[in-house]
Amino acid sequence: MENNRNFFITIALSVVILTLWQVFYMNPRIETQRETARIEAERTQETQAQQQGTQSGDAHGDLPGASTTTPTVPGSSAGGGGALVTRDAAIAASGRIPIDTPRLGGSINLTGARLDDLRLKDYRTTVDPDSPIIDLLNPSALQDGYYTEIGFVGSEATGSVPGPDTVWTVEGDAALTPATPVTLVYTNDRGLTFRRTIAVDNDYMFTVSDAVTNESGEAVNLSNYGRVTRIGTPHVQGIYVLHEGLIGVTGEEGLQEIKYSTLQEEKQITPGKSADGWLGITDKYWAVAMVPSGRQEFQPRYAYFSDGRERYQADYLTNPIAIAPGETQTVETLVFAGAKETAKIDAYEESRGIRQFDLLIDWGWFYFITKPMFYLIDWLFRFLGNFGLAILATTVVVKAVFFPLANKSYKSMANMKKVQPKLLEIREKYADDKMKQQQAMMELYKTEKINPLAGCWPILIQIPVFFALYKVLYVTIEMRHAPFFGWIRDLSAPDPTSLFNLFGLLPYDVPSFLLIGVWPLIMGVTMFLQMRMNPTPPDPTQAMIFNWMPVIFTFMLATFPAGLVIYWAWNNFLSIVQQGVIMKRQGAKIELWDNLVGLFKKKPTPAE
Repeated sequence: MENNRNFFITIALSVVILTLWQVFYMNPRIETQRETARIEAERTQETQAQQQGTQSGDAHGDLPGASTTTPTVPGSSAGGGGALVTRDAAIAASGRIPIDTPRLGGSINLTGARLDDLRLKDYRTTVDPDSPIIDLLNPSALQDGYYTEIGFVGSEATGSVPGPDTVWTVEGDAALTPATPVTLVYTNDRGLTFRRTIAVDNDYMFTVSDAVTNESGEAVNLSNYGRVTRIGTPHVQGIYVLHEGLIGVTGEEGLQEIKYSTLQEEKQITPGKSADGWLGITDKYWAVAMVPSGRQEFQPRYAYFSDGRERYQADYLTNPIAIAPGETQTVETLVFAGAKETAKIDAYEESRGIRQFDLLIDWGWFYFITKPMFYLIDWLFRFLGNFGLAILATTVVVKAVFFPLANKSYKSMANMKKVQPKLLEIREKYADDKMKQQQAMMELYKTEKINPLAGCWPILIQIPVFFALYKVLYVTIEMRHAPFFGWIRDLSAPDPTSLFNLFGLLPYDVPSFLLIGVWPLIMGVTMFLQMRMNPTPPDPTQAMIFNWMPVIFTFMLATFPAGLVIYWAWNNFLSIVQQGVIMKRQGAKIELWDNLVGLFKKKPTPAE
């Protein structure tokens, strides 16, 4: 242990972060680009096949319980081809019920009573307020079809039951609003009447209540199914810290997160039966999930179909429901379709009794740090009115919480500086005997009551806080398009400015790897100053790395969310102030000024 131990700790931390960044960020990003190119090539081939009319009609081999071997084209393919149909044309091709709520717009397809046209009024594709609003669900005729559907699986005794092709009759002409549920009716040729009531709240939860009346004269059994189907492989971020794909919490397995690529390989994943839970498909900020009725056990399934049109499906099939003659049985299903807002998700979990519904948001393995971090930032946001200010305030709170530990660490570091002359004497005295040198140094630490490892704690504390904040910034929709001040219009995106076009003054764009914005530069400068608070390492190689480390971090963090860079810069500044005050109180010399002056002094040549 010598005076450069904190420098070595910094180097080790830097190597760890650079390695993690390469493994969990750059490598997946490269793989995602390769996978996207492959998918685009496959889609081009599929489009050509569709244009040749190779796909027509509706088959239902991918309905739950319909097939366990080779599935066929879903009851979603409007014969012809997704690439040839516009969204407006696909919506106009069938009868529909309008959806109009404070936060949702769209319509319900009367064919199949399918929810396949849904738009999020509160969210737009970019920070531009005039950009299009988000289209969450799309008709199956489109190349990126995405829908959810609830139906029944019967038998010969039941006759035809509601499925993908069923055309429902509307009772009345009302649109679906929070105040006006809609009722659909279907009666088959065996005397079974299905009365479906669809309600929606002010946010993103639909309640589908199916009342089945048996007037056939004999007992029947039928099963309820639900599915969320997505046509084509969507573009995903491809980053380890975020799950995008199929997801659910069912049975004893609990949380199941299944990537698109995993399902392509395994084709079908069938967990054990469950009496409660939910399942669906999630994006970074949006999700569609079904909560089956708790009255019957159900069989969840996650499936991939590559025949005809590539598609992914999360579905379930309940145990048979017995309905005696003259009897009515009711099955209620919840469908969540919207933005993954933390407060709303938590409220649904509590009010609707949905098991672990909060895991729809990818809080990660360290959710016990990540989620409280979000709650703190969100609370401060409500108080300060700006997420950037909330991040700055969170940094102060974290500093205050760990102040006793950091104070002790910095005191130990200050004491280490005061015994530097004695350490140098020991190194010179036992230059040829490393064992005695270490023993003498440890005896000195014991005499002076110094813990040589104390300087590690401020750095070690920063690691979980850093990654928790990174997770919060990256996965929570509350941070999406959240502005700071000036040019930062989205804290979840990198700083858009660049040193290499003088921050927009020169009329040309620069490559992404040269987007070294103002905040990354501020972070680099504060990191440089913080490192200069300690003595310069005597070894020339170490000193060179010591000098270049802030530059490396500036380039590396330039691609990270601006909110994270702002946090790091502000944390560096607070650390400089804290360390300086403690060192001054302990009577230890602050090396900052001497180190800065030394950078500009002429270095003596060997001859001198």
